Amino acid sequence: MVSDLSPIDTAKFVSAKRALDFVESGMRLGLGTGSTAAWMVRILGEMVREDGLRVVGVPTSDRTAQLAREVGIPISTLDEVKWLDLTIDGADEFDHNLNLIKGGGGALLQEKIVATASDRMVVITDTSKEVEFLGAFPLPVEVVCFGWETTKALIEEALMNVDVMGRSGTLRMNGERPFVTDEGHYILDFHLHRIARPRKLSLILNQIPGVVENGLFLDVCDTVVIGHGDGHVEVRDINSGTIEHEQIDVIERDNLFVDISDG
Repeated sequence: MVSDLSPIDTAKFVSAKRALDFVESGMRLGLGTGSTAAWMVRILGEMVREDGLRVVGVPTSDRTAQLAREVGIPISTLDEVKWLDLTIDGADEFDHNLNLIKGGGGALLQEKIVATASDRMVVITDTSKEVEFLGAFPLPVEVVCFGWETTKALIEEALMNVDVMGRSGTLRMNGERPFVTDEGHYILDFHLHRIARPRKLSLILNQIPGVVENGLFLDVCDTVVIGHGDGHVEVRDINSGTIEHEQIDVIERDNLFVDISDG
């Protein structure tokens, strides 16, 4: 039966489904975090259960680990597998050089470690995430809890020396309490609007005491799979310079489409 998914969910689903064409049996896979990555984990679980695909997944968050277990994907840790063949993850923004902003789901530290420890990173996304300049999405910066207000002030001062269009930062909240990452840190979201020199900004941020990591993923993504609401995908490869277009069937099976939410 053809699913009656919304256009945005269709875009996320077909992007995730097409990205799994890069997976081969025996691979060690980084499993991303977020709503689009959740589609990928669900479909991958079906491939493991129904098709006998043999993979080991390294989740980038506790909630991805829980979902992977629920759908039957064997999981491990990065310390155990040492290196990964492929990471598939979402993004909050990407530009024409396939540089990214990530961290909207709060897992940027583990996501960056896993992506960097992979032979290849494939990003699954939709057309709404493409920008000319990074910065329309607030830039997440993971910071230690101790002295976070001082760290925030130091970051805002440092932003005066880089080409951005805003400097205000806000502490990410979870209800009435600060959001806490899986590693026990806070996240500050900086509303920069336009980042002209992301490499310079990344270097400056990570030199500030109290900053653990920032959400700029630069020169990490190899391929982006862009889903569209009508079911077709665009696959861009930064290394080969190729752009491919395909139509993906959206077929509803079992509980594959249940309980997918943003995060």
